[in-house]
Amino acid sequence: MADVGDKRPSYDSPTTPFRKVVLPAEETVQIPRPPAAGPSVPLRPPAGGPPVQQTPPQQAPLPQPPAQRGGPGPLPGPLPRPPVQQQSLYPPPSPPLPIPKPPRRGIGDIPIKVVYLLGAILVTVLAVFLIFVVFSGDVPTNKSAEQAATVAPVPSSGAPSASAAPTPTESPIVLPPVPKSKAYPTLAGTAAVVTGIISDKNAGISYPRLATPWKAKSFPPFSIAQRIGKVAVPHTVVASAMFPGDSPTTKPSKDADYRELATQAARWSLRTQYPAGATLAWTASLKVPVGKGWTLGYQVTYTFNGKQQVAQAMVTIVEVGRTKPAMLLASIPEPNKKRWADINTLVQRVRPL
Repeated sequence: MADVGDKRPSYDSPTTPFRKVVLPAEETVQIPRPPAAGPSVPLRPPAGGPPVQQTPPQQAPLPQPPAQRGGPGPLPGPLPRPPVQQQSLYPPPSPPLPIPKPPRRGIGDIPIKVVYLLGAILVTVLAVFLIFVVFSGDVPTNKSAEQAATVAPVPSSGAPSASAAPTPTESPIVLPPVPKSKAYPTLAGTAAVVTGIISDKNAGISYPRLATPWKAKSFPPFSIAQRIGKVAVPHTVVASAMFPGDSPTTKPSKDADYRELATQAARWSLRTQYPAGATLAWTASLKVPVGKGWTLGYQVTYTFNGKQQVAQAMVTIVEVGRTKPAMLLASIPEPNKKRWADINTLVQRVRPL
């Protein structure tokens, strides 16, 4: 009878030591080494198995020399290894980018500020050109649009000639002696308001511009004229121009010279501004307030429509730096006698430019 202690349980207790398993020498397994580059090398297979051969990488077959007669040739040596290409650690530089051509600019690409600047320059140049074209002549600085208007010359019917010297058919006008000095009287009427200054650049003088009913209009042979009523004899006019007639042979220098020229201008006014047969009486004779020159005042008596009338007039001769002086003429017939006081304004404020 076996002992109870010889009976072992059917399981191993946790304290049971592991048994050492010893394999026979034939069962030893060898792990093959990784194959190196080159021809395949047969590995020892495990016991009981067929030999294992590692398949080399596919390579192009090398040409074999022809076999010599009489026996096999020498065995080929080891195949050369393919060259190993070394890769650079840095990527190859990229080719330079092509420089794009600048785009063509059109009219729409011009900045708006440049357009405005060019437009302003063009307008300025055009305005300057028009100013020189329109105002190329000697135009008075205070001349209004009315003064620049052109009207027909004085009608020849009933109007005497405007020439300084009488024609052969006309009898010379005999004037009374001119006083050397006589103050200008204060004439009747109410003086018109002075609205500005008329500067006659053609004649070279300036004088007051009178308010309504005076209106500036063209009136040959004067360069500038202020008128009341229609253009007809006798004329109600304030006008300026160069001395009528021929220039003096020498430039006047004495008061007597300018007084003589004023006398000739008064004679010319009787023939051009009044009906034929008009006579005059001197009312004033004095020097101009500024510069060199002379003023004569006179009252004209004439017959118009069968009725005898009178007019107040003045003529001023002013030295303007030329041989021929300038002339300011004012004539106001009796129908406009309430404007006679305007002559006093003109006598006091005529000036050379």
